[in-house]
Amino acid sequence: MNTIMRKSVLSVAGLAFAGGVFAGPIAAHANPVDAKPVAMAVQADKPDTAKLIPHGTQGDQSRITLNDEQVGNAKAIIAATKKAGLPERAAVISIATSLQESKLENLGHLGDMNDHDSLGLFQQRPSSGWGTPEQITDPAYSTTAFLKGLKQVDGWQDMPLTEAAQTVQVSAYPDAYAQWEQQAADLVGQYWNS
Repeated sequence: MNTIMRKSVLSVAGLAFAGGVFAGPIAAHANPVDAKPVAMAVQADKPDTAKLIPHGTQGDQSRITLNDEQVGNAKAIIAATKKAGLPERAAVISIATSLQESKLENLGHLGDMNDHDSLGLFQQRPSSGWGTPEQITDPAYSTTAFLKGLKQVDGWQDMPLTEAAQTVQVSAYPDAYAQWEQQAADLVGQYWNS
């Protein structure tokens, strides 16, 4: 086997090549083998879990089965996050927030069940300056508005999810966002590069 081929095969296997000798767990037991390059499928396009959940999840995690509309809204949040030039963690925070606020459903006015004039994926309120009802019920607009608020939070990248989300949303239930972190991270991991 030539040197270049050996280096390639060893690097794929995660072993080092040093001066004509390879180092690694099989070095002491190496037998001559007619090695052929092997194609390996590597999931290098998935975001690193440490980036998605840098603090680990807090408390019990909730999970719901999503329909096509909800998955589409998660994808819209991811697209708006990427367009804003923010990292995967911002998408995790955004999706977890939307899971808590609306279960990723783009809610219109709910009549007597409405929380004041809250609308859309993030339950943003026109009366609080988030935008018009038409804007707030546009997933791209509402996500961009949420992300604009997130960017104004000093150190949001290093905060636990529930603190970052609460600082933007000012919810009556500030710890509720944490329960959606794993599902949000799973969605970002699945759709960030699709």
